[in-house]
Amino acid sequence: MNRLRYAPAALALAAALAAGPALATNGYFPHGYGIRAKGMGGASVAMTEDAMGGANNPASMVWAGPRLDLGVDLFSPRRDAQRSGAGVASLNGSVDSDSKLFYVPELGYNHLLGSDLALGVTVYGNGGMNTDYPQGPFQCPNSPTTVAPGNMLCGSGGLGVDLMQLVVAPTVSYKLNPSHSVGVSLLLGYQQFEAHGLQAFENIPNFSSAPGSVTNRGYSRSHGFGVRLGYLGRPIDSLTIGAAYAPKMNMSAFEEYKGLFAGGGDFDIPAHYAIGLAFTPTPALTVAFDYQRIEYSGVPSVGRASLPQGQLGAPNGPGFGWKDIDVFKLGVQWRASPAWTLRAGVNHGDNPIESADVTFNILAPGVMTTHYTAGFSWAMDPANELTAAFMYAPRQSVSGTSLFNQLMGPGAGGSETIRMRQYSIGLAWSRRF
Repeated sequence: MNRLRYAPAALALAAALAAGPALATNGYFPHGYGIRAKGMGGASVAMTEDAMGGANNPASMVWAGPRLDLGVDLFSPRRDAQRSGAGVASLNGSVDSDSKLFYVPELGYNHLLGSDLALGVTVYGNGGMNTDYPQGPFQCPNSPTTVAPGNMLCGSGGLGVDLMQLVVAPTVSYKLNPSHSVGVSLLLGYQQFEAHGLQAFENIPNFSSAPGSVTNRGYSRSHGFGVRLGYLGRPIDSLTIGAAYAPKMNMSAFEEYKGLFAGGGDFDIPAHYAIGLAFTPTPALTVAFDYQRIEYSGVPSVGRASLPQGQLGAPNGPGFGWKDIDVFKLGVQWRASPAWTLRAGVNHGDNPIESADVTFNILAPGVMTTHYTAGFSWAMDPANELTAAFMYAPRQSVSGTSLFNQLMGPGAGGSETIRMRQYSIGLAWSRRF
């Protein structure tokens, strides 16, 4: 009973933390789940040292032992956008996003029922997108002969979006025998979204299927559920193999933004899967490698091309044009002493955004490809441990022809560039029972 008494308080704290936006780096997914994994480039599918299995691999929980993991990652993305060479010269200019610091909470709790069965829960930010551009220097055509102040996409005032996704994952993990386990997590999803400054998309005749539900509608909320399946095996003492799969997670529509997202506000969480290896040549050293696939193209509002092919919000309406991506994660862990464990890693993935879709992705410049990480754990005593992780992602950019060239005439909008670089630092406390 002493073990179970920690769970309600931990869940309440996680719910409070979840009010903050969660952002991400492999497209709009995080580079890793759990502060330990974030110190190793996100490699986690074959690791068994924390209770984040609901986000990584449900089969790992039965190996993790009874424990509580509670952490927060401070995430700092630096985004900017630029337009140049526009035939309408007043559309040229650049602007930086004002929002530069966010926190991403995490929680894992695991309880063993005998040696072969574990029940647990993982609470995590699945990902998100956020931009908050001031109006900037832009002057947008108001008539054939006049211009008026507007933001980079010719709406009123500031420009941006805020998407946050939170998942609560109750998990069951079972050892089939001393070397193999399976697991399943029920994924209970919550997301919220807000957009502002897109009045131009709303006011162009016949551009949206629901002109009153494109922008400045406050926060819209959505719920849904899915599942994650996992396997973990140890064919030899020095090698662990893991695999996990989550099909597309069906979410209710963002009703207030049914004129923006394809399918009447539909915004599901894409299918994704991963396989991983963890090699331990000596008791002090572990090398982990994960391959992950994220299928953004399976969600029309994310994956459909942004070039107009139907009205915004329609079943065949445009999306952000994101392609499916492959992500490779390599991490090293060294137990330097009984009290200290050091970690390092690199995460490299595809950029989901192509040059043809750059205008829409001013709102969501998920262009990052490479992340460098480091971290450590300090065992304060046999039951309590502090873990920290740092991530740096160098600046990446994508340039392409402006969508305004189609809306206003050839050459009117010139070309646009979106750029981002990122930093994060996270801290977690773990308690073994």
